[in-house]
Amino acid sequence: MVDFTKIAQRFITPDVYAVLLVGSHARGDAGEFSDVDLKLLLRNGARSVAPATHLIDGLLVTVGGVTPDEVEEWFTNPASSVIAIQGVRDACMLFDPDGAGVQVQQRAHTFIWDAAMQTKANAWVSAEMVGWIEEVYKGLEGLRRHDIGRMLNARHGFSWGLSRVAQVYLGVLFSSDNGIHAELTSYVSVKWASLRDAAFGICNSDGAAISLEEQIVAGLELYVETARIVDHVIRPEHRALVDHAIAAITRSRRSHDRGDHARTSAAPGTI
Repeated sequence: MVDFTKIAQRFITPDVYAVLLVGSHARGDAGEFSDVDLKLLLRNGARSVAPATHLIDGLLVTVGGVTPDEVEEWFTNPASSVIAIQGVRDACMLFDPDGAGVQVQQRAHTFIWDAAMQTKANAWVSAEMVGWIEEVYKGLEGLRRHDIGRMLNARHGFSWGLSRVAQVYLGVLFSSDNGIHAELTSYVSVKWASLRDAAFGICNSDGAAISLEEQIVAGLELYVETARIVDHVIRPEHRALVDHAIAAITRSRRSHDRGDHARTSAAPGTI
């Protein structure tokens, strides 16, 4: 048996008011290669502690500290809520002499994704759809040049980036980032999930291996489909940018359909 409390004792300082065991060991589904994930809750005035990795008794132990302001972000910032809330709900309290850690956990259990949180989420989603436009153009140019570097950069935005957009838009509280694929699937359409899988390179529609070019094509289509779904929350100041990106994808698709790719030396997989 792993003595998690003993491990936690190594990281307790006067700045720490509680230590939570989070992740797979807290949920009870840890495997042979699962790390021990500790979250230090810090007192007012303490500096944030960046995650660090330690080897303790043959175990990989990841430790990070959060300030009261950062804890507050869990409950007020939708992009933080979807990552943190369920993990805090599932956490095991290893050190909490004053009961303040339990209060944070109770707050997580009673957290509700209400209309005010959805309004914040919608604003975040609108900005993120603009933020990932650079990846749209990297993908289009990567396909045109058959530039692997550009395509790899684009693939990250299309897969992880748009998955996070969908997660925040839908208010899905994941148990961990490991759930970004399986847990999100039950909340999205079959079309969106299929494009997302292809953008990740998992498989194409017939289950066969998928090339990098095909992943980028799927990712571009995923951007268009995501934009269609969240269209009503795109803010006026973001509208022209998102529409311009969609138009660029559409032009590229039409160019390929007309066979212009042969005259412009575009890659075979371009859309």
